[in-house]
Amino acid sequence: METKRLIFREWRDGDQILLNKFLQDAEVMSAYEHAFSDEEVTNWLAWNVKSYAENGFGLWALELKETGEIIGECGLILQEIDGEFFPEISYHLAQEFWHQGYATEAALAVRDWTWLETNYTELIITTRDTNIASMNVAIRCGFIIKKRMVKHYRGIEMPHYLFGYKKTPHNRDASAL
Repeated sequence: METKRLIFREWRDGDQILLNKFLQDAEVMSAYEHAFSDEEVTNWLAWNVKSYAENGFGLWALELKETGEIIGECGLILQEIDGEFFPEISYHLAQEFWHQGYATEAALAVRDWTWLETNYTELIITTRDTNIASMNVAIRCGFIIKKRMVKHYRGIEMPHYLFGYKKTPHNRDASAL
């Protein structure tokens, strides 16, 4: 998958150092309340590779077309909410690439890819209630707040907003691809 400025590719063995750039940054990973350890990055990579094999999707590395540099990841994951699984667009970017439209560009591409390549008719994005930038990405992609919820992670209660987007005959074109 490609956009105007980005190439999406699967993470592969040996990419830990590329993931470290942002997964081991405490500010990037503030939604998780900590920067990932080397072991957590290795597990994250393995989780994505497993998701590609089992689901045909996961989080993909985002490569700048212009330079080939990996700037983050974006993709589709299955998120459990209240005992039910939903397809979720998820993204992480290295700090130096924040506020340049990359997250929105990538999320729009994943949204449109989902309509073309899967049978899903609804997508979600969950974001911490303090992450205004991530909320703005969801809104720019046409998502609306469905509910406020609390996620529990590492013994911490984390308030989140769940944004939703339903496929309709009017919004199913792949304009971002």
